[in-house]
Amino acid sequence: MSKSVSGCIVTFNNIKTIDSALSSVITNTKLPLKLFVVDNGSTDGTAEFIEKNYPDVTLIRSEKNIGFGAGHNTVLPFLDSDYHAIINPDIVIKDDIMSVMAEYLDKDDTVGLLSPEIRFPDGRMQILGKKKPYPHYLAASRLRSGNNINNILRSYAMLNRDLTVPFDIQNATGCFMFIRTSLFKQIGGFDERYFLYFEDCDLTREVNRLSRCLYFPGAVVYHEWGRESKKNTRLALIQMQSMFKYYLKWTFKKDKIKK
Repeated sequence: MSKSVSGCIVTFNNIKTIDSALSSVITNTKLPLKLFVVDNGSTDGTAEFIEKNYPDVTLIRSEKNIGFGAGHNTVLPFLDSDYHAIINPDIVIKDDIMSVMAEYLDKDDTVGLLSPEIRFPDGRMQILGKKKPYPHYLAASRLRSGNNINNILRSYAMLNRDLTVPFDIQNATGCFMFIRTSLFKQIGGFDERYFLYFEDCDLTREVNRLSRCLYFPGAVVYHEWGRESKKNTRLALIQMQSMFKYYLKWTFKKDKIKK
């Protein structure tokens, strides 16, 4: 029996990237797909572009920017798929990775979320954290310059592991997540206390309380990754606020639910 997939992209002034993101997902996904876009009050014509050029995409307009997690949670009541993809507006896929990931989850019911291999548009692998975001990891990531990857960053990204095979991780990047829809609903989606940043770390920990989250190199996505918080003071402050909310929450919350 064929599985169904849903996907959601949250946009905010993403007119430059949204066409590539939508067309790549729609063109390369062979499973039955229901695709949503939640527009957080864009003023650059993003919503109008989607409405005109992608009539089969379900567009949900928000009057204001409600944040990344809250935007994705908007579609929770409408999801009836087997699997759900959380997709950034600057993501491009080049293969039918949805079918590959769905097939993997079909075969292993102990896994709840898959985090694919993330590459830059030119094919270089992005060095992203896979362990819990402890302060020394975040500091090393923040201070990193160019292609310099020190031992702390290597540990954070688990570069000592064989990256050609799946393995359990504690932190999955929110630019692309592939999750069981039932699990996403059970958790209640993203914690909306995070406006932006750390909501993906938080969701990973919630998944790992009930199931398993895996790094999955069998699927590859391409991500612009502008690291805007290093260039924009306002975003840097939002990131710090989210960091404190994350530490405050998980200092007093246990990772595993007792069965």
